[in-house]
Amino acid sequence: MYPFEKLEPVSIWKYFYEICQIPRPSKKEEKIIDYLKKVGQTLGLDTKSDKIGNVLISKPGTKGKEDWPIVVLQSHVDMVCEKNSDTQHNFNLDPIIPFVEDGWVKARGTTLGADDGIGIAAQLALLASKTIEHGPLECLFTVDEETGLTGAFELQQGFFKGKTLINLDSEDEGELFIGCAGGIDTIATFDVESEILKEGFFAVRIDVSGLKGGHSGDDINKGLACANKILVQFLDQAEVEHDLRIATIDGGNLRNAIAREAYAIAVVPMSQKEPIRVSLNVFFAEIQHEYKQTESKLKISLQSIDIPKMIFSKKFQSRIIESLMACPHGVIEMSREMAGMVETSTNLASVKIEGDKLIVTTSQRSSVESAKTYISKSVASVFELAGATVVHSDGYPGWAPNVQSKIMAISKSSYIELFKTEPIVRAIHAGLECGLFLEKYPDLDMVSFGPTIRGAHSPDERINIETVRKFWDLLIHVLQRVK
Repeated sequence: MYPFEKLEPVSIWKYFYEICQIPRPSKKEEKIIDYLKKVGQTLGLDTKSDKIGNVLISKPGTKGKEDWPIVVLQSHVDMVCEKNSDTQHNFNLDPIIPFVEDGWVKARGTTLGADDGIGIAAQLALLASKTIEHGPLECLFTVDEETGLTGAFELQQGFFKGKTLINLDSEDEGELFIGCAGGIDTIATFDVESEILKEGFFAVRIDVSGLKGGHSGDDINKGLACANKILVQFLDQAEVEHDLRIATIDGGNLRNAIAREAYAIAVVPMSQKEPIRVSLNVFFAEIQHEYKQTESKLKISLQSIDIPKMIFSKKFQSRIIESLMACPHGVIEMSREMAGMVETSTNLASVKIEGDKLIVTTSQRSSVESAKTYISKSVASVFELAGATVVHSDGYPGWAPNVQSKIMAISKSSYIELFKTEPIVRAIHAGLECGLFLEKYPDLDMVSFGPTIRGAHSPDERINIETVRKFWDLLIHVLQRVK
């Protein structure tokens, strides 16, 4: 059944539902690209794409507004693909299943893709409208924002003409964003050193689950737990107290998501079979108390399993545990210029074994370029001291705030006129594509706003229905004042 029957604006929710039916993982956006081209062509609008897959659909201004300045509306087409461990879902094939609950739209066991599907839906609703008055529009849809900002990196000068851009990838209604953090990934690779397990051991699987996860930029300052950090904290304790030996470890998935789940398969001497359970119960109680305000569904479990054939060597295990314990995670520095804004952070995103390699992926963000460089090198140093090979991604620039922005001033004035309250104007700690756009189009005047989305990059992702209406009203009002 169509779940949005009673929701308004009707056109936005119609297009959002259609978008939910189309698989669109990062780097596998062919289906959503084809869909967008078809919509543009069906509407009789100029539609084109570039070599990397970015799509641009242009619409002339309505009667009397044909010569107004062109406004570029921009969103990204890919989505973060995260699901609960007990959810059966193939993101390459299966549709997202949205539903309405308590004033929010959510998805069943997976990310919803409102980041940035709601931005796409708003663009399409405007392109399809025959009644909304506006100047010339260029709707830009970029690919692979979530895993590499590839579409923005590869965007060529001259692909669009407008000099005013509204980014529709923000997640806090009532806030206008005029800047964002830059980012870089730091990846450490270890050669796994193993040995044959001798007799006399008891095998267990230790799971950390039930965490909220979330966006590694926008949610990093909300006191959420990192599953990788909790798991390694117990492994460090159990190594000393119970002679625990690790067979495998796995935690987190995406570089831009706070790890929600992690597990390790390990062994202890038979004499420690019961003592380790007692230790885990005590540890769980302590961690549960530590995160009682933010992680009410936190679980840590231990179950017996079949004995593995191989375990990490003693020296290799110590190197892994100590480096993961030493690796920083969370807020590093708050901004001195904007109260309450994170300046610099780092995320211990994932720990994976691939063949004979153990790979640790981390991501660093900062609105200060030198601080971004420092924290990425600091994280690298931890793993290099432990014997890992470390590489950095190319990274991406931040978007320096422009307090003189004309489109920001129009957006602020529109918000006050519509809602009789003043919006917050600030920079966001999450990464937006705007910094990369400025490199190709240095004269761009930009602002970013959107409805309220919570739990982005996790299966807890949800979008507030009331704020979608406010987002839509604001967007239309702004477009009708850009003269």
